[in-house]
Amino acid sequence: MRYRPLGSDPADPRLGRFIPDDWRHVERYPLGALAEEDRPTRAPVVIGVNWYSAFDQPEQDETSGEFFIAKAGVKKLGRIRGGHCVCLEPGGTPDTDAWYAFYDQGHEGACVGFGWSRCMSIFNGSEYAARWLWDSAKKRDEWPETNPGDENGTSVRAAAEVLKDTGHVLWDESYADDDWHTREKYTAEAKQGIKAFRWAKTVDDVHAVLANPRADELGAVPILNSWGPGYPHRTYLPDEVLAHLIAEDGEIAVPTDR
Repeated sequence: MRYRPLGSDPADPRLGRFIPDDWRHVERYPLGALAEEDRPTRAPVVIGVNWYSAFDQPEQDETSGEFFIAKAGVKKLGRIRGGHCVCLEPGGTPDTDAWYAFYDQGHEGACVGFGWSRCMSIFNGSEYAARWLWDSAKKRDEWPETNPGDENGTSVRAAAEVLKDTGHVLWDESYADDDWHTREKYTAEAKQGIKAFRWAKTVDDVHAVLANPRADELGAVPILNSWGPGYPHRTYLPDEVLAHLIAEDGEIAVPTDR
C-alpha cells in the first residue's frame, strides 16, 4: 500500500494513516453545518495529516517551557515522511501520565487505532484496545490491501465509522500479548463508541472545539503522540502549520460522545 504524496510506502512503519480516496465524509458532515450551540466544546479532536521531517524532533521553547514542532513555520517543514494520526488535547489537560505510557504504538502502523482510542479515553476515562480498532478499521476502509493482521495503516474516517456503528473494546490486561487472531474474538460495546462525528475545516474550528486556553495563548494545538516516552507527552503544533496540513488533505475529526 503506497502513501499517496510519497508514491511509496513510508520508511517509518509508525506512519500508518492513509488519505481517503474521496472526501464524502467532510462534504456530508462538516462541523460548520451544526448550529453553534450544538457544536462540541472542550472536547478532543483527532487529526490525520501528512507527517513532515520537521515533526520528528520536538524542541523546548525557552520562553513558554513547552515543546514545539515546526516552530519555524511552513517554509521549514522538510519532507513528507508519511501519514500520521494523533489526538489533540482539549482544555483542562485531561490526558494522564498513565495514558501517555499506555498508548505507545511501538513500531506498527497502528496510529489511527491509537489516536482514536486516546480520544475515547479522554471522553470516558477508560483504556481501550487500540489494535482492535486498527484491525476493525482496515476491514471497513476502501482498500482491499488493508486487512487485520497486516502492517498497513488505514484512514481516520474508517475508524470513526467503526466507533459510531460498533463501539469500542475496553482494555483488559489479558490482551497484553494478543494477536489479530485473538482480537477477532473481542466484543465491542456500543456505549464505548461515539454518537456521531463531524469534520472541521479551519484552525478556528479546531480551537473552538478544544477550548484549551493554553493552546489559544500559544497559537498552537497540543498533540498527544503515540510514540512512547521518547516523544514529549504534549507537543505544540503551530496554527500556521495546522492550516497547511488541513489544506493538503488533512482529516480533522470532531467526535460527539454518547
